[in-house]
Amino acid sequence: MKQEVFDILLYLFENYIYDDEDLDPDEIEKELQSAGFNDKTIDKAFSWLDGLSAASNSDNITTLAHQHAIRIYTQDEMNHLDTESRGFLLFLEQMGVLDDASRETVIDRAMALDSDEMNLDQLKWVVLMVIFNQPGGEAAAAWMEDIVIDQMATQLH
Repeated sequence: MKQEVFDILLYLFENYIYDDEDLDPDEIEKELQSAGFNDKTIDKAFSWLDGLSAASNSDNITTLAHQHAIRIYTQDEMNHLDTESRGFLLFLEQMGVLDDASRETVIDRAMALDSDEMNLDQLKWVVLMVIFNQPGGEAAAAWMEDIVIDQMATQLH
C-alpha cells in the first residue's frame, strides 16, 4: 500500500472514528472519489479496514500470542518495521498499552500496508487505529492519541 492508501486511512480515522451512527460506505467512497482518490486505492483502504475488523474479531491472533512469549520478527517484518518501530512496539507492551494479541494485530495490519518500509509516525497511527477498534481499549487509545497528537503539534512548531 502506498502513501495514498495510508492517507485515506488517516482521513477516515480522523473524520469518522467518533461517529456512532451507521456509516454508508457508498457515501464515504463518493466523498473519497471527489477528494481525488482513485477506485483502486479506495478499495485497498477498505480492504485494509476489513482486515482490521476481522483481526479484532478473530481468535487466531489471540491463539498465536502467548503471555510471556518472546516475539521473534521474521525477516520480512524486520525489513518492513525498522528497529525504532519494533522498539516502540516493545515499549507499548511494557507500558501495558498493547498486549500480545493487540501487538500481533498491529504487526499484521502494518504488514498489510504495502509500502517498502513503515516509519514510526505511520506505525503510531496503525497502533491507534488498532486500539480504537478493540473493545475496552478506550484508556489505551486515549493515551496513544495523546502521543500521536502531541507529536504532530511538536512537528508543526
